[in-house]
Amino acid sequence: MLEDLTIGIEEEYQIIDPETRELTSYIQEFLQQGRIVLKDQVKPEFMQSQVEVGSRVCRNIKEARQEVVRLRSMVSEVAQQHNRKIVAAGTHPFSRWLDQEITDHDRYHGLLNDMQYLARRLLIFGMHIHIGIPNRDLRVDIMNQIRYFLPHLLTLSTSSPFWNGRDTGLKSYRSVVFEDLPRTGIPDYFSSYGAYESHVNTLIKTNCIEEPTKIWWDARPHPKFPTLEFRVFDCVTRVDDVIAIAALLQALVAKLIILRKNNISWRIYRRELIAENKWRATRDGIAGELIDWGKEEEVPLRFLMGEMIEMVDDVAAQLGTQAEIAHIHNILKSGASADRQLAVYRETGSLEAVVDMLAEDTMRGC
Repeated sequence: MLEDLTIGIEEEYQIIDPETRELTSYIQEFLQQGRIVLKDQVKPEFMQSQVEVGSRVCRNIKEARQEVVRLRSMVSEVAQQHNRKIVAAGTHPFSRWLDQEITDHDRYHGLLNDMQYLARRLLIFGMHIHIGIPNRDLRVDIMNQIRYFLPHLLTLSTSSPFWNGRDTGLKSYRSVVFEDLPRTGIPDYFSSYGAYESHVNTLIKTNCIEEPTKIWWDARPHPKFPTLEFRVFDCVTRVDDVIAIAALLQALVAKLIILRKNNISWRIYRRELIAENKWRATRDGIAGELIDWGKEEEVPLRFLMGEMIEMVDDVAAQLGTQAEIAHIHNILKSGASADRQLAVYRETGSLEAVVDMLAEDTMRGC
């Protein structure tokens, strides 16, 4: 069973002018050379100042690390050849969405037509993690259960405290911008894969969507691959943090599957209650408190995360990922990317210094 839990990681990077530190519309030139070395692993995004990369299917977390390092290194090399840098973070500290050029692609023209002004504000950058679950009903069952933990996981990835040159007071402003769109946020509960499929078909039949990829929940059964795709994350700045989050997520999926096979499942809570915790995670990140809905009490996120790490320790030992998951404690101690960005800004008063820190941290360990 554990060997089925493959990993895939997609990241959306910012393309930066190293002199102005602003986003730069450079994707077409970037792709012409990038695809020579990365082929279909590099793709354009909605804005021309964005580039998306996707790993190969990885059998374990060590392969996932190798892929993330390889992709960041190669994309960075292409960027440097054109006097550009890449940054991994959920938002740019001060570049404005009004100044960005839209990528000339049918899919993005369709998005713009559907979402109008909302689409133009999507100057945001995320990380998606795929965990392989071949059985379709089990895929939906695990989505139902793991919804509860999505706010907890989001806190570790928070990297978007700034928007249009302002401190938003939130650790993941990207989450707020994205949830302006329909079919986003915490997914609903579905009794089976058939129930989920019926929901998708209803949306298609009524012209709400053209195809299933237009459902952008924080977790979803991927319509093309036998995976559960997690989309809740901001783009994570440091590679060590990326891998720690992916390892914890894989172990959590494994734990829930093992419990399910023993006729034990995590209690299903209403979407609205989970969304309350997501709001807290969006605002406060790892420094905040989430609600333990079983006890109906506010609990520090750091304590809850310690409980989660302890809960998955046995499966992490089987997966060989205890060392990677242990890095979560470093995040809890020294802060996620949002915390580091705010610390640099408060020390220097310079958003350019924040961009410099992000560019350096993006390539740390590569």
